[in-house]
Amino acid sequence: MRKVYGLFLILVLTAGILAAGCTSTVPSGDLKNTLIVGEMWHVSSIDPGDGHGGGTFITEKAIVTETLVGANTDFSLVPALATGWRQLDETTWEFDLRKGVMFHNGEEMTAEIVKFSLEQIARNSPSTAALLDYRSCDAVNRYTIRIHTKTLNPLVPGVLHYPDTAIIHPDSYDAAGKFTKPIGTGPMQLESFNEQTGEVVVVKNRDWWGGEPSLDRMIIRGYESPATRAMLAESGEVDFTVDPPYSEVERLAAIDGIHVEKYNTPRIYKLDVNLNRPPMDDKNVRKAISHAIDRDGIVDNVLYGVGSPAGGVFLPTMTWANTSLKPYTYDPALAKQYLAKSGWTDTNGDGYVDRDGKNLKVKIVTYTERPGLPPMLEAISANLKSIGIEVETLSMENSALTAAMADGTWDLYLAAYNLAMVPDPEYVLKSWYTTTGTSNKAGYSNPEVDRMIVEGHDIGDLDERYNHFRRIEAIVYDDLPTINVAYYGVAIVMKDDIKGYKFDPTAHDYRIDPFMSIST
Repeated sequence: MRKVYGLFLILVLTAGILAAGCTSTVPSGDLKNTLIVGEMWHVSSIDPGDGHGGGTFITEKAIVTETLVGANTDFSLVPALATGWRQLDETTWEFDLRKGVMFHNGEEMTAEIVKFSLEQIARNSPSTAALLDYRSCDAVNRYTIRIHTKTLNPLVPGVLHYPDTAIIHPDSYDAAGKFTKPIGTGPMQLESFNEQTGEVVVVKNRDWWGGEPSLDRMIIRGYESPATRAMLAESGEVDFTVDPPYSEVERLAAIDGIHVEKYNTPRIYKLDVNLNRPPMDDKNVRKAISHAIDRDGIVDNVLYGVGSPAGGVFLPTMTWANTSLKPYTYDPALAKQYLAKSGWTDTNGDGYVDRDGKNLKVKIVTYTERPGLPPMLEAISANLKSIGIEVETLSMENSALTAAMADGTWDLYLAAYNLAMVPDPEYVLKSWYTTTGTSNKAGYSNPEVDRMIVEGHDIGDLDERYNHFRRIEAIVYDDLPTINVAYYGVAIVMKDDIKGYKFDPTAHDYRIDPFMSIST
């Protein structure tokens, strides 16, 4: 009882502090058509081309900027600021631009401006330039551009869906070439950005080519603690937020004036396996761990239904996914058989498997910003203990965890990874599973996978391309350099007077709908 009272007192005190610090910068009389958003990350960048998260925020959440290419709910590509595209030869792509699109400063979008924007991105974000394999860009006429790559790159249209490629006007930079603010084409335009607090205020763009937005204004503030986001939604200090602690979802949904909507997003909870640490380099041990994890139980009891058990790397709704790959069965007896194949048995009856006089022990680490990770860590730990594996856990803020993992003394890294920064299977499979992949935390190296990904890069026919990458997905599913646990779900908490919200399943966390409204 004392612990409960202490927690209650902490929450009350915290609420008072936060309430004092959350006073709106907008006079109360102007709040009638203003949406106050509790973002899940501190807003540190509003530059879509900096390669540091500014693109995702300013394009999908503040909806100030837009990309040339959009995506359907199955992640197939559709027109956005570009109405069509074609590959002219191995290294040349031509894009037709939408006519009559106006920037927030009143100038029409033209090929010369798009060329300028793409060149700025290529200069400022080497990672995005590498994805494009960018060489140069030409303005063919007022509404046509050609992008030249260094080599054959079928990924070009998909990369131009990536929020970091959002198009901005040259006036977004000062005379010295320094970025000042994003002048885009989106349904909202920037009013202010407080670099100290991270607060962003945007107002409607009445000249948006897609129609007049219903919202007049949005105030967006970042709150990295899931508990804080829940508290602010309950107190009414934010109108719209995401990912409270999942254990709080049903309680919040029952509160008068609040409702919660659950959706799947293109993200996966997975365990990266440190293959440089014995016995994680033993496939039998990895199979045992995968069969020991109760994925259904985690989705039901840890995520409270916000998500679904994961089979292959990709969501089954993705047009290129290998839907034959089902979640590994929860089978503790089979898991113990895999351990025994490699000599791990409980020889002394203490409940832990051992070999050569040493217990099998694993260290699992995760970060705290996403609400599903810490409780999932505890559930997986309990699953592994039930088959005789001794477990050490570590959970801390992401910045601190990165430093803590630097010495390599971890075995399993539990994280939530995005699957569709670029809507094409090559992007994820190359990054995660090639020997030199930029996100290959496992240290995985399979010459066959390396070869197949190189071969797949040059395949332009989509049916052939997707079938090729489905075969690669099946190989890594069996090899288990990563252990897929659950597909990510997002819980969106909003006031009942918010009407007409439509979720975009291709967004990286969520996308604000410019046509949702606030009833009075």
